[in-house]
Amino acid sequence: MNNRTLDHEQYEQSIHRMGRIWMLLALLVILAVPFVISINYSVWPTFGSLMGGLLPIMMIYVPIGIIEVITFSPMLGSGATYLAFTTGNLTNLKVPCALNAMEVTGIEPGSDEGEVISTIAVAASSLVTNLVLVIGVLLFVQLTPVLASPVLQPAFENILPALFGALGYLYISKNWKLAVVPVALMVVIFMIAPSAPVGILIPVSALSAIGAARFMYNRKMI
Repeated sequence: MNNRTLDHEQYEQSIHRMGRIWMLLALLVILAVPFVISINYSVWPTFGSLMGGLLPIMMIYVPIGIIEVITFSPMLGSGATYLAFTTGNLTNLKVPCALNAMEVTGIEPGSDEGEVISTIAVAASSLVTNLVLVIGVLLFVQLTPVLASPVLQPAFENILPALFGALGYLYISKNWKLAVVPVALMVVIFMIAPSAPVGILIPVSALSAIGAARFMYNRKMI
């Protein structure tokens, strides 16, 4: 075993160790909020009411959480995966930032270099997000008339289409043939079930893209 392999294994072990610790601490902080509120007001939910509120949410978000780990982890790498799932907002922010950073630097996702770049990108996006939130909270009163202006409302309603439209064009323009099947499939799904959970649609579109790419590759179409 050479030094590079040994250093990589030590790095992976340290990442998994620290990642598990920080995710556990984040979970404890999240659970501490309702726990402290219950202690302060001496109000505790019954088991039936607690499960009645949790089960409908768990039925949706537990499968989505599992699918997101399987879908995003190979793209992000260990470090960025722990950081992204601890800070949240993967689909709208962390994953696009990581993919764009690797694209700009010319690094392949899944490589050692890609893991470093994606971790830096996710960390930078988390810091910028927190900074923007702090500024927004401090200037909330002053910014409210501006943000509530009717002139800006169309812009706020189209933030996600603008974001994913730009990212989609970047990747689709490289090989439009690979995008035909997943885009067509998503259009059909949204026409049939417009309220389908995004967390389910992401792996469905990814699997359809992989299957279509494999089919076209075997037939020398790409």
